[in-house]
Amino acid sequence: MEAPPLERKLAAILAADVEGYSRLMNVDEEQTLATLTSHRTIVDGLIEKAHGQIFGTAGDSVLAEFPSIVHAFHSAVAIQQAMWRANQALPEGRRMNFRIGINVGDVLVKNGDIFGDGVNIAARLEGLADVGGICVTRGVRDHLRDRIEATFEDLGEQSIKNIARPLRVFRVIFDPEGEPVIDMALSPVERPEKSSSVEQSISQDREGDDEGRRVEVAFWGSVQESDDPAEYLLYLKHFPAGQFAELATARLENGGSGEHAPGVEVAFWETVRDTGNPEMIEAYLAKYPQGQFRDLANIMLAEVGAKIAR
Repeated sequence: MEAPPLERKLAAILAADVEGYSRLMNVDEEQTLATLTSHRTIVDGLIEKAHGQIFGTAGDSVLAEFPSIVHAFHSAVAIQQAMWRANQALPEGRRMNFRIGINVGDVLVKNGDIFGDGVNIAARLEGLADVGGICVTRGVRDHLRDRIEATFEDLGEQSIKNIARPLRVFRVIFDPEGEPVIDMALSPVERPEKSSSVEQSISQDREGDDEGRRVEVAFWGSVQESDDPAEYLLYLKHFPAGQFAELATARLENGGSGEHAPGVEVAFWETVRDTGNPEMIEAYLAKYPQGQFRDLANIMLAEVGAKIAR
C-alpha cells in the first residue's frame, strides 16, 4: 500500500504536562483522575477558544497547534490563570499544576498527528518551565514582543535533549492570579455570513426554541437546590430529554442531594458547554459561583454578549 503523504508546515506549538503527576497518582489514583478530567475540560476549552487544534492527549500531556503565535501565547496564559483559580477550591495535596512550552517551527503532519523538531522543542521547553509557568523560544519572544504587552526573562542558551544546537529560552512573566481572558474574534474570512435559506431556517427554529428553554431553565432553577428526589423526578417528567436531564438523573442516583457530589458539577458543566446557551451558563454560575469552570463560563458569556452586540 502507498504510504500516507507527509505534509510540512510552519505552526505555533503548545506543549503542556502536569507537574508531579506520578506522585499524585501514587497518593490517590481516583481523585487524581477526577481532578485531571475537570482540569483538562478547562484546558481543552481554552485551547479551542483560541482556535487551537489538540493533537496529543496521552496521560497528563497536552499537545496543540495554533495558526498564530499570539493565539498560542494568550491560550497558555489563560490556561495557567484558570488553573490557579481551579486549584483554589482543592486541598493542597490535590492541586494540579501545569508547565507549558511554546515553540514556532516546521512540523510534519501524517495520519492526523504532528511530529518533528518543532514539536520536540516545545515539549523540552515545557520541562524547563516553572510549576505553573511558561517558557518560549527566542523566535516566539521576538514575534510577540511588538504585538502584545508581555515581559520575558532571558534564561540564556539551553542544551536540549536530542536537539543539536543550544536554544535561547525565555520565561514569560505574567500574573497567575489575573483574570483569564481570550479575545480571539474570528476574522471576516473565518466568519462566513449566513446566507442560505437552510441556515436562515435553522436560525429561526432556534429563536422559536428560546421561550421553551427559558421555561426549562426557570423550572430547573426552582428545584436545583432541593434534596427531595421527587423534585428531580418531576423535572424529568416534564423534560425527559431536557438540558439538565443528565444532571437530574445524577442527583437522583445521589439520593437527591444537591451538594457537590463527585462528578455532579462536571456533568452539569458538560451539559452547559455543549449547548452554549447563555441562560444555562448563568444557571451554572448561580449554582457554582466558585466552581471549577467559572472562568471558562465567564469567557463564554462574554463571547455571547459580544456576538449579540454586533
